[in-house]
Amino acid sequence: MRLLPRLLPGGQGARLRVSTAGPVVGSVRPVMTNAISGAYAQALRREILRSEQQRMRALAIILSILLAATLIGAAFLPDVRNQLFPQGISVWVPLAGIGPFILFELAALLVLRWRIAAGKDFPQPARFANAFIETSLPGVVIFVLSRHMDPPLVFGFWPPLLYFVFIVLSTLRLDFWLSLWTGTIAAVEQFALAWWLLPVGPGATGADETIYYHLSRSVMLLMAGVVAGVVARSLRRQFENSVVAAAARDRVTNLFGQHVSPAVVDRLLATQTDPPSEIRPVCVLFLDIRGFTAMTRKRPARETVALLNDFFAAMVVIVDRHGGIVNKFLGDGFLAVFGAPLPDPEAATHAVAAGREMLAAVDEWNRQRPGQALRVGIGIHAGEAVTGTVGSAERKEYTVIGDTVNLAARLEQLTKETGARLLVSDALDAQAREAGGEDLGPMAIRGYGEPVRVWRLA
Repeated sequence: MRLLPRLLPGGQGARLRVSTAGPVVGSVRPVMTNAISGAYAQALRREILRSEQQRMRALAIILSILLAATLIGAAFLPDVRNQLFPQGISVWVPLAGIGPFILFELAALLVLRWRIAAGKDFPQPARFANAFIETSLPGVVIFVLSRHMDPPLVFGFWPPLLYFVFIVLSTLRLDFWLSLWTGTIAAVEQFALAWWLLPVGPGATGADETIYYHLSRSVMLLMAGVVAGVVARSLRRQFENSVVAAAARDRVTNLFGQHVSPAVVDRLLATQTDPPSEIRPVCVLFLDIRGFTAMTRKRPARETVALLNDFFAAMVVIVDRHGGIVNKFLGDGFLAVFGAPLPDPEAATHAVAAGREMLAAVDEWNRQRPGQALRVGIGIHAGEAVTGTVGSAERKEYTVIGDTVNLAARLEQLTKETGARLLVSDALDAQAREAGGEDLGPMAIRGYGEPVRVWRLA
């Protein structure tokens, strides 16, 4: 048996191969290695930046609505304004208290967009500083309002509730420590403002003036930060798992063929290792559409591509059903493998069954589409071949090399000379006899010194 492939007509080597755009790792489902870690890091970075943009936009919108509602109330609801602010309040107060934070959010959003366009990340220290400035807004509002209304009323009004808005939105940062940082700032600021603005102390007469009353409120803010952090971490882990699983699945599909059935992908993922380089038994099937080049001259390109896609979709389902993989589409044909990369003791039987089912599907196709009738030739051969993953760090291929692949291709070409639709080699004589095949005897095969016994199944 020759380990190096002969060349197929048209200069194509008899190799099963497909590219993958990254280095291949030793485990299909590693947590953070090589190609998957690179894809994961980039995807996570993009997701965090997108979440950061969403959070900033949400805050800018919420603060703008809050400012607009405050200004409208102060201007058009004088009775309510006088009840809340007996000493009066100027229009500039909400502008001075909320306006700068809106401008800050818009400026931060512009800076973030610029960094994304430049391919830069949002530095972690800047994220913590941003969280500190944002979460200080309720404290500024509480302090400003305490100069225009009774401080105890301020703590029962809406400004302290803003802390929860910032804590909830911190989950979009996908970072436990940033959410905890937000909750800590809220808890410390609220307690410090209560201690400063209210008669809080050991000698307090009212329950709302005791240190425990306000300390418990701050503890709730801190707990909210912890819960938000847990949610953020959970969301991040779910995203990590999704990215790693998708990267592993894509890598398997790209490495082993242009189409791999979901069942085969799941089995490959379960092995958690790349297949070793080895000599193993396989069964190779070549299918080619006869006279398709001439057909393309009479049809628009879009119709030609649509026809191929519809036809191949039906054929791929059959290959899937019999446990094979379509490793390479060859223009108006394809190459399928049975018994690799996963072992299959019945690979030859499955390949012959798939070939016969393909012919039945072609007959049904022609009955339903007489204007797009197709003729195909199929060649199948079984034997040992060299299998393995080869290439460079940038480009990897799962390859099957040897006379087994070459002879299957020659048998497919021989269907033109014999007028057959399905030919198999003598290596599949048991399957051929069972299927009622016709023994054509030894036949000369181009590139082979000795005749090869061939069976005609259709």
